[in-house]
Amino acid sequence: MDHLLYLTHRIPYPPNKGDKIRSYHLLKYLAQHYHVHLGTFIDDPDDWQYIDTVKQLCEDTHFASLNPRTARLRSLGALIMNRPLTLDYYRNNDLQEWVKKVIKTQAIKRVLIFSSAMAQYVAGIQQARCIIDFVDIDSDKWRQYAKRKPWPMSWLYQREARLLLRYERQMARTYDASLFVSEAEANLFKQLAPESAAKIGFFNNGVDSDYFSPNREYPDPYQPNMAAIVFTGAMDYWPNVDAVRWFAQEIFPTVLANHPHARFYIVGSRPTAAVQELAQLSGIVVTGAVADVRPYLAHAQLAVAPLRIARGLQNKVLEAMSMAKIVIASPQAAEGILATSGKELHIARDSQEFSRIIISILAKAEERFSETARARILEDYNWERSLMHVKALLTDTPTTASEFCKPDKNTWIVPAIPRLTTYKEKQQ
Repeated sequence: MDHLLYLTHRIPYPPNKGDKIRSYHLLKYLAQHYHVHLGTFIDDPDDWQYIDTVKQLCEDTHFASLNPRTARLRSLGALIMNRPLTLDYYRNNDLQEWVKKVIKTQAIKRVLIFSSAMAQYVAGIQQARCIIDFVDIDSDKWRQYAKRKPWPMSWLYQREARLLLRYERQMARTYDASLFVSEAEANLFKQLAPESAAKIGFFNNGVDSDYFSPNREYPDPYQPNMAAIVFTGAMDYWPNVDAVRWFAQEIFPTVLANHPHARFYIVGSRPTAAVQELAQLSGIVVTGAVADVRPYLAHAQLAVAPLRIARGLQNKVLEAMSMAKIVIASPQAAEGILATSGKELHIARDSQEFSRIIISILAKAEERFSETARARILEDYNWERSLMHVKALLTDTPTTASEFCKPDKNTWIVPAIPRLTTYKEKQQ
C-alpha cells in the first residue's frame, strides 16, 4: 500500500459530533487502502484518552495540543498581517516540522486535507496529489455570524469571512480537487470560486444505520405520558445555542400552551450558561452530556433542528431520520439533505410554521415514527458508497463512472481534474 498524509483540525475520534463523524469514517476507510500518516490537533483534554485507538488505524501519528483560549489570543496577531485568524489559530511549529519530515522520508504522493485550516501545512507541495475536504464553507459561517453579532464582533467576523474566502479560493485553485459535504454546499462554492468550478465536488456523509436503528430496545428516559421534543448536539457550539434559545423562547411556549404535557429536551455536552438558563423555563430540560443519545431519540415524539445559522450537512438530522423519527427542521438545517418536505421530514420556515407543525403532530399521539425517513437514509447515506469516490480522486489511474456507478442512486459529482474524468451519477 502507498503512503498517504492525512491532516485534520481535530482528532478524528470519537465520532460523536459532526466533523469527527466525517473525519473518523474517512480515516477508517483510508486505513484500508493506505499507510496513513495522521497529523491532528487535540483541543479537548478528554480526547487524549483516545490516541491509542486512533494510532491503531495509522502508520504514524502526530497529536498537537491546542488550548482554545491560548489559540484565540495567538490568532489576534493575524489582525496586523491581513490574513485569516483561522490560520494562526491552528498554527503549530512542531506539527509543521513533523509534516515536512513525513513528506521527505516517506516520499508522500497523496495528501488529504480535512478543513481549510490544515492546508497551510502543505503549502507549496508539488510532488503529491492533494485533495482538500473543506466539508463546509467556513467563510460563509463567519459571514452568517457577522449578521447576528453587534459591533465590534460583527466587524471581526465579516473580516474573517472575507479573508478566509480569499484563502479558500486560493486553496481550491492550488489543489487537485475540492470536496464538500453536499451538492448544495459544492454548488454554492462554485458560485464563490467560479475559477475552480471544474475541480469542485462533494461526497455525502453516511449514517451508521445499524447503530442508529429504531429496531433496538432502548430504556425510556422520559416520564410516562410525556410528549418529548428533542434537540441533540454539542451545546457549546454557537449555532446550536442560538437554535435552542430561539426554539425555547419563540416556539415552544405556543406548543406548550396547546399541549401541556409537551417537554423540550436539549440533549448535548457542555451546555453554555445561556443554554442552562433555559431549564428555568416551563417544560424545558437541559440534560448535559449523556452516555447515549439514542434512547432520547427513540422515545421522543419528534426531533427538531431549528438552526438559523448552518452550513453543510446536519448529522443530527440524518441520525434522527435513521432512527425513523419525525423531524421538523429549518431550511438551513435541511439544506443538502435528499428529502422531500412533508414526506421524509418537515421544513418549517419561521416560528409560526414550527409551532403549527409540531402542534399538529402532537395532536396525533400515535404518530411517532417515520419509516420514509429511515428508508431515505438506507438508500442514500452509506459511507462505503460515498467514500469510494474519495479513493477514486486520490488515485493516479484514470477512472470512469462505469467502474462503480449505479443509475438508481444519488447524484454524485466528481471534479474534472488531471488524470480523472468528470462524471455524474443520475438519480432516478
